[in-house]
Amino acid sequence: MEVIHTVEWMKQVAREARAEGRLAGFVPTMGALHAGHLSLIEAARRDASPVIVSIFVNPKQFGPAEDYRKYPGDPEGDRQKLEQAGVDFLFAPPVEEIYPAGFRTSVNVEGLADRLEGKIRPGHFRGVATVVLKLLEIVVPRFAYFGRKDAQQARIIGQMAADLALDCEIVVRPIVREPDGLALSSRNLYLSPAERKAATVLYRALLRARSAMEEGERETMRIMGLMRQEFAAEPLASLDYAEMVDADSFEPIMRLTRSCLVLLAARFGAARLIDNMQVEIVESGGGAGGVVCTL
Repeated sequence: MEVIHTVEWMKQVAREARAEGRLAGFVPTMGALHAGHLSLIEAARRDASPVIVSIFVNPKQFGPAEDYRKYPGDPEGDRQKLEQAGVDFLFAPPVEEIYPAGFRTSVNVEGLADRLEGKIRPGHFRGVATVVLKLLEIVVPRFAYFGRKDAQQARIIGQMAADLALDCEIVVRPIVREPDGLALSSRNLYLSPAERKAATVLYRALLRARSAMEEGERETMRIMGLMRQEFAAEPLASLDYAEMVDADSFEPIMRLTRSCLVLLAARFGAARLIDNMQVEIVESGGGAGGVVCTL
């Protein structure tokens, strides 16, 4: 695996790959790699060559009181994991390579970036869209891979790629979970043992919502109320939101009549974690359709 630290070097590698007719697969990360990241790399290896992974903790997506300076990092451990996973190139630029002196441009996906996570973390998705677009312009991959755990982020990046006619397919892969259901996240490293146990309330709340929908409940206020009950019974959890939204627009829905997302965000001590579930309506011949819930 070759480690690249400069934009120009990375662009040269990308140009050479294109000249050879190779289709690059790209996995952007902020490091502290876990099995969720490795599942994206595995998908990239099936689809593309070369496989390029970036590690860049993007300051523009963190608010003033957030954990930019303390974000988990393990450079040597990450490098070993990437080598073992068969990655061809690691792009690990310093901040000044991505944001040189005088950098002034930002990217905003209007209407999708100002609600839910965007409302709680103002400017977050502007920072995400800006860095992802720059990385895609540097690496010029045919495929770029993102996890569904960050569902709003994935939707925004997909919209950006479509709106700007980027020559890159955005591939969104399933959530990877621990055996007890907790979605893998680099921020799980912040959890104390007691908080780690409490954090499974995210998964339990999604299971309760799924059970209600499978039993025929279609009123979203009732479903969201059941999830909030789960959180109310967990003293170490502080719920930011439990919402059901249209899977395309991310607008709230009042009744389950179309595909949607169930979205959760909560705090456990120093860790703020998110999770979600996809819900698809299954039409039936003579009556109300069923649901297929993907965790």
